[in-house]
Amino acid sequence: MLTDSAPAPMIEPHSDEQDARDMTELAGGHDAALNALMERHAQKLFHYLVRSLQDESDAADLAQETFVKVYQNRARFDPKQKFTTWLYAIASNLVRDRYRWRSRHPNVSLDADAGQIETSLGETLRNSEPTPDQRLEAEERAEAVRQAIAELPEEIRQPLILATYQELPQAEIAQILKCSVKAVETRIYRARQRLRESLASLVHSA
Repeated sequence: MLTDSAPAPMIEPHSDEQDARDMTELAGGHDAALNALMERHAQKLFHYLVRSLQDESDAADLAQETFVKVYQNRARFDPKQKFTTWLYAIASNLVRDRYRWRSRHPNVSLDADAGQIETSLGETLRNSEPTPDQRLEAEERAEAVRQAIAELPEEIRQPLILATYQELPQAEIAQILKCSVKAVETRIYRARQRLRESLASLVHSA
């Protein structure tokens, strides 16, 4: 007689496997599969693009364009490849294109809602979080971090965001950016060093 009558927990399919199945269906003409992919990945992709571009409107445009390219290139997707690696590679290429466009149109605003930009990078530069009576100072630091990230060279900004905010392993970042793992490690180190230099006055005054 069984003593445990509780039903066995339902095991959801692994996201990578479901992504591969959806891409196979999409390539086979089942366009609805794109909706499933967007439901799983659109929000996190949008957050990545906001942090990369510091502009919600641009991020929304590129998120849509990224999935358009997913659809356009659906037949080229290799099911053995991780979908998110492919997705972020497409998005990162679009980010690079957008920054090249901005370099030719320097009056484009980089303003973004500071509330959308987490302060975790700022917190990694400090040993303790601000107390409640330091809220204004914390907001100023968050804005300074946002500006410092926006001013990083693209080459080191992208891997830093992918590692810190998207929490991707360096091996996957290397695939996305088409470089070696050692190059990713070096670029992230350089980005953090640059941020520490840019934010040194905040760290010392905290």
